This record gives sequence, structure tokens and C-alpha cells, in this order.
Amino acid sequence: MKKVGIIMGSDSDLPIVTKATDTLKALEIPFEVHVYSAHRTPVEARDFAVNARKNGFGAIIAAAGMAAHLAGAIAANTTLPVIGIPCKSSNLDGIDALLSTVQMPTGIPVATVAINGGANAALLCAQILAVEDKELAAKLDAKRASDAAKVLEKDKAISASF
Repeated sequence: MKKVGIIMGSDSDLPIVTKATDTLKALEIPFEVHVYSAHRTPVEARDFAVNARKNGFGAIIAAAGMAAHLAGAIAANTTLPVIGIPCKSSNLDGIDALLSTVQMPTGIPVATVAINGGANAALLCAQILAVEDKELAAKLDAKRASDAAKVLEKDKAISASF
């Protein structure tokens, strides 16, 4: 199975990235986590992206706040799918990061999840990898069914209280 690369612009993004790693662990998807900044370590970020396919990655998650150029910088250097997680900061509640992540020029796509959407970024990577992996697709189907059952149990409990 291909790995997922997770890059965060700062270690302050770790609580959001942990939601992604927990999801990938639950689905038994291998991953690596690195801290590379689009601005402070551009050479290392570029090298990771350029070599990602050769190094066994099938998708990349890039988490960053504020200017949030990391996902775009990674996407500019690979044709692997890149999923951006805009991270909430003390300025503008993450709207700045969201806008930076989604406003990519034609030819350099970045899929973007919700602000602080680590779990959804991991699930999107899983769905991408599951296109060619029936076992992983079955795990995703089972997770969806389990999530639906949990909601229906909550519905039953709430309905019974009225």
C-alpha cells in the first residue's frame, strides 16, 4: 500500500495533524509526518515533494495556517494528490489560511478540507488510495456504516426522550 505524507508548516499544527494520523492508523494506512515550512525550509519541502512518488507516497496532506502556502508549494513540485488543511490561527480564525489554500492557479490543484479538518484530510487520502485497493475500500465502507449506526443510535435516544 502507498504511504501518505503529512507535512505541517509548524509543530503548532500537531493537534490538527494528530486527527489525521489517528484516522490513518485506524485504517491501517502507513504514513510519515514531517515539519517543513514553505518559507523557512523551502528546499526541504521541495525535495520531499519532488521525491514523494519515488519514495512510495500515494497522497500528501499539507497543514498550515496564516499565509498557508505549504500545500501549494508541495503541489507545485509533485503530481501526486495534495490535500490542504487550513489551520486556525489567532488571526482571522483560519479564514486567511482557507483562502490561501483554495486559491490555487490553474494547473496546480490542491484539494482543501475544512479549517482544522485533519480527519477529513486523512479520509480523502484513504478514498484516493482505495480506488486501487479493495481491502481499503471495504474498510472505508465499514467506517461509513459504523458512523451511520452511531448517528441512528443518537437519534433513537433523542427521539425517546421526547
